[in-house]
Amino acid sequence: MSFSCLRMRSRALSSFRSLAIGMLLWPAAALAAPAADTVLVNVDQAKLVKLPGKVATIVVGNPLIADVTLQNGGIIVVTGKGYGATNFIAMDRAGDILVDRIIQVEGPTDQLVTIYRGVERESYSCMPICQRRVTLGDGESYFKSAIDQAGSLSNQASGAAAAGGKSQN
Repeated sequence: MSFSCLRMRSRALSSFRSLAIGMLLWPAAALAAPAADTVLVNVDQAKLVKLPGKVATIVVGNPLIADVTLQNGGIIVVTGKGYGATNFIAMDRAGDILVDRIIQVEGPTDQLVTIYRGVERESYSCMPICQRRVTLGDGESYFKSAIDQAGSLSNQASGAAAAGGKSQN
């Protein structure tokens, strides 16, 4: 065989390999990268998203999954409430749709430890030491106990802040 024939065969084989590798990796790349129109947020966390300034109304598909609050200047606060996907639609005063995007709410990113006691589940955030963490799906008694403790602590902090503000006047 001539040198040019071998070179053409080598290029063809190289091109074929590149094409085959690309075809094999394409599904993984498509799954790994979220769509540009998707807002990713973790449950119990918030994310700021910039929208056009003339947004007047926000409609959320499922407010149990995400909450969206419109701020001045076309900024929205997207808060993950539950796991899953929903959407939001932003409209101007005339009712014209400016934005229609998907919100994907995913699990917590902290070091979460889950303990099962039969069918009852308890969640702990272990950064740097393990503390109770209220997570959707936890057992009812554990969930209520953790919420009650958090509410009690919050009320004490609010009372202390109010008392501190009165003493300064």
